[in-house]
Amino acid sequence: MPVYCVSYDLKGENRNYLPLFAVLQQSSRWWHYLESTWLISTNESPQQLWERIRPTIQARDFLLIIEVRDNISGWLPKDAWEWIHTNVPRPP
Repeated sequence: MPVYCVSYDLKGENRNYLPLFAVLQQSSRWWHYLESTWLISTNESPQQLWERIRPTIQARDFLLIIEVRDNISGWLPKDAWEWIHTNVPRPP
């Protein structure tokens, strides 16, 4: 199942994150260790995921959806790496 990184910058006047979070949490599996970044495991395409998220985004906000592969590095807690290595596909 593909995993997408959803990264956002809410700049609109009414920065209510709860509707966005609720939509993202409806995904098959999700990860949220970084403030403005979620990893979403879903059979949806990036466009389908965007269509689901779109009603929560205002005109001045920014949002990026990009596919993730397990070819990564960084500094995260052990349970974050475990989620990533369990759910994110390895590169072909």
